[in-house]
Amino acid sequence: MAQRRTGTASLLKLLGQWHQDLPRTPVYRQLADGLRLLILDGRLPLESRLPGERELASALGLSRTTVATALAQLRDEGYLLSRHGSGSIAVLPEGTGPVSALPGFTPVLDLSTAALSAGPEIHRAYTHALMALPEHLNSTGYDQHGLPELREVIARRYVERGLPTSAEQIMVVNGAVSGFGLILRLLTGPGDRVVIDHPTYPMALAAIKGASCRPVAVSLPETGWDTDGLSATIAQTSPRLAYLLPDFHNPTGRCMDARTRATVAEIAARTHTAIVVDETMVDLWFDAPAPAPLAAYDRADKIITLGSAGKSFWGGLRLGWIRASSRTIASLIQVRGAMDLGTPVLEQLAAISLFKEADTFLPERRAILRQRRDACGEAIKELFPDWRITQAEGGLSWWVELPKPLASAFAAGAEAIGIRIGAGPRFGTEGSFERYLRLPFSLESTAMRSALERLQPLWQHLAQTGNVSVRGGAVV
Repeated sequence: MAQRRTGTASLLKLLGQWHQDLPRTPVYRQLADGLRLLILDGRLPLESRLPGERELASALGLSRTTVATALAQLRDEGYLLSRHGSGSIAVLPEGTGPVSALPGFTPVLDLSTAALSAGPEIHRAYTHALMALPEHLNSTGYDQHGLPELREVIARRYVERGLPTSAEQIMVVNGAVSGFGLILRLLTGPGDRVVIDHPTYPMALAAIKGASCRPVAVSLPETGWDTDGLSATIAQTSPRLAYLLPDFHNPTGRCMDARTRATVAEIAARTHTAIVVDETMVDLWFDAPAPAPLAAYDRADKIITLGSAGKSFWGGLRLGWIRASSRTIASLIQVRGAMDLGTPVLEQLAAISLFKEADTFLPERRAILRQRRDACGEAIKELFPDWRITQAEGGLSWWVELPKPLASAFAAGAEAIGIRIGAGPRFGTEGSFERYLRLPFSLESTAMRSALERLQPLWQHLAQTGNVSVRGGAVV
């Protein structure tokens, strides 16, 4: 099988503003830090081949010696592997896990993931699921549509939110990203365009690129959504579909108002463009729930909705669903056979129990998140007074605006002290958002403050000197 190769132009876009005028930080180290972060973020696919030294040096405007030194450092750290005739291959060092750090440093925690741990309701749900499982054991367990009872429960929740829905309009899948991948398989082909919010959810970007489609960005304004820009972009690029996050948007935390939802639905109908709406965060509101689902304004069957149990209930419950017209669901079921044969029965039974109990435990989870958001916000204002944060209406994280385009350099330095953070370019295309970080507030408040206190001297040193050298876990 031919090995995947990362093109020079693509790599330059991914690197973004990797090179700063920092006299105390050698250029080769800045390049190594930028490439390492791409590998750790998953933006540079593992087992992909990098451009050759000569080609890369020419594109970056550097000497070949500088590029060779940067690549050699990454090989020594275990992030590149040289194979005869294949050049440098992106890999992860042995033992690298979700909380790993650079060689010689102690792993601490992963702040690149925004999620809550499981509550006691998860154990209860699986206990009930095991008790209900025997009556399903006389079947094959293969069902690409999903258990009828679970589909009924999900459909009823849409009805309660103002969107008439039947069980035939629901398809249970293995998480929202899996569902989005299935929709892409049905509606797109290689080279097709997919309109996205900008910034957007990194896993959705990965799914779009994995389907060999091209993301087309519509930038989010200071507040709300740019519906004029969305309409113009669709008219100019003729995308196969658009992917939007109107409900406590990831990463900004904003929520689309009812008027904007109606406008987006009108654009979809007028341009005959499918809109995929990701509602993963819809239950995680603080002051007020989101308006009726965007699909409630749809009069042309152009809106497909994705839901997930991961953020509302628990990330370990890998279960999501698609809500669409019964005709679209039937088409998705036909396509699904090439991907998987259905969602595990035990997880579906646990989800049924959780949905029935949701109104009793979700308020408590929202209260926990609100308290942690407020505590984290106060800590950020105290420890990082030059950072700008906007109050999140819901969700799990802050979208932090930095005073300088140092997100990747800061993330690389944080990695060296055992803390992984989400640099802004993960959430955009072509190296955008170097002045932004996504910082979750889902971690317990004391632990979060401790992490921020460890990051503070790193940021101060970087902002003042540009030097992110770390020795023995300390900034020098």
